[in-house]
Amino acid sequence: MALEWLLSYLGLGVFVGFMAGLLGVGGGTLMVPVLTTLFLLQGMPVEHVVHVALGTSMASIILTSISSLRAHHARGGVLWPIVRTLSPGIVAGTFVATFIAAQLNSLVLAIVFALFMGYAALQMILDREPPPTRELPGRVGLLAAGTGIGGISAMVSIGGGSLTVPFLTWHNVDVRKAIGTAAAVGLPISVAGTLGYLVNGLAAPTGQDWVVGFVHWPAVVAISLTSVFVAPLGARTAHWLPVRPLKRIFAVLLLLLVARMLYSVM
Repeated sequence: MALEWLLSYLGLGVFVGFMAGLLGVGGGTLMVPVLTTLFLLQGMPVEHVVHVALGTSMASIILTSISSLRAHHARGGVLWPIVRTLSPGIVAGTFVATFIAAQLNSLVLAIVFALFMGYAALQMILDREPPPTRELPGRVGLLAAGTGIGGISAMVSIGGGSLTVPFLTWHNVDVRKAIGTAAAVGLPISVAGTLGYLVNGLAAPTGQDWVVGFVHWPAVVAISLTSVFVAPLGARTAHWLPVRPLKRIFAVLLLLLVARMLYSVM
């Protein structure tokens, strides 16, 4: 692998890890559009490029999630009863959704990704306050919410933060607790999603070395090596920086990256 591609993956890992720890957002929100562009520049077939970007992103999120959740747990920022209730639905929804994603072509996947990220960015910018009486649903409601979070997360390869944080804060969970809980939820999403994309991509011809299933392993290793060390720094920073203004800035960056991704695929 050329040195410039390796350095690109390492740099991407630094940014992804910090933002995952800081805002609790899934690393895929950044990785998928950037990886799609990088893979196309390396000559990967367009019909599989978004699938490989999604699978690679999912696999790269595993170590970042572990590092981020440990940092938030050390500060008492993870609501573990909520994580345990959400997780069964999350695992099922994530794994099943990878089979749906595998049947869609790259352009359709890119459009699905762009639409969802546009919605997520809009929610970050608006930052609406929930009614003060709104509370979390019961066990069945959380299980259903977990299934939806997992399914959408697999389709757009996010660690769940872009869904989990708004879901929890809309039910009046403290934003820092929501970010920590989202970091913990990211682990079952990333593991189930990685397995799903591995299984579904085994027969797909990508024409690239080191790609197994829909996962580009050199990119996974490089991104993970840097992101796993930077995620705790982001988590610590989240406890003293104003998170809401930062989310608005991140939302604008996200829209620009998604626009670039759509341009590359089309």
